[in-house]
Amino acid sequence: MGQHAVYYSDGFVLSKDSFDTTRKAAWIAESLVKDPIPGVQLRPPKPATLDDARRVHSEGYLAALKKGKPIEIANSAKIDWDPGLLPMALSTCGGMLAAGRTALKDGVSGCLASGFHHAKRDRGDGFCTLNGLAIAAHSLAEGNRNHILVVDLDAHCGGGTHSLIKNHPRLWQVDVSVMPYDDYTPSERCVKETVTDARHYLKTVWRCLQQAETEWPLFSLCLYNAGMDVHQDCKTGGLAGMDEFIITLREEMVFQWCNERAIPIAYAMAGGYTGGKTTRKQLVNLHRMTLECSTSKELF
Repeated sequence: MGQHAVYYSDGFVLSKDSFDTTRKAAWIAESLVKDPIPGVQLRPPKPATLDDARRVHSEGYLAALKKGKPIEIANSAKIDWDPGLLPMALSTCGGMLAAGRTALKDGVSGCLASGFHHAKRDRGDGFCTLNGLAIAAHSLAEGNRNHILVVDLDAHCGGGTHSLIKNHPRLWQVDVSVMPYDDYTPSERCVKETVTDARHYLKTVWRCLQQAETEWPLFSLCLYNAGMDVHQDCKTGGLAGMDEFIITLREEMVFQWCNERAIPIAYAMAGGYTGGKTTRKQLVNLHRMTLECSTSKELF
């Protein structure tokens, strides 16, 4: 495969609240500078605009993120508010939008951001401020009448994304989690499972992908939320028995599934946290698995 774009800018880490979600994009980018992955080319995206964010988020919530009040809404993502929070969120959403647009042209693209899938219309949640998955899905579906599949394989349910895309007739969701945080009742265009035994994880992901294909085989694009917090050593979501081998097979499965169906894919980093047995280096290496698998198959 030739070079494909992976989007990152220093805007992804503007928040003063130092936490994995607000810092690890920079860690991954630094690792790519020191130890490049053939086929991956870092590019800076333009930030999303407030009009982009208004596709899925309310004026009241965006105003709270801009002004810092009411503080309970401005802090609702559990990231302490400061003036850099909204610009950071718009930057990461811009990365997801750029990845989606580039994937539609080139077949594959990525974004080093995380912190999307719990954010809802009127508030953030679970370290997610603005929902870049939903913003990208709406923007790319409405502009070109694309049919878009969001595949969410974070440890936690993607209830925020579901709440923001469930009523759109050209948006579909596959959501396989390992714990019920941000749980919801799926709509008719959503395939959702929670796995409690690692031995069943890959079969469940495959079955959900196949079910989505059976229901709607005309996807123009896959937006992939590649969570590493499913790993057994992750203190926030990890499932016993979920090791690097299983996660590598999962990544290969998703990219191969898209490849065989000629579905362009744009991916984000999603969950993954240091602490417990997981060091910063280990976390970065887990996320690099997605980048490495994204280069292993020729799309189109």
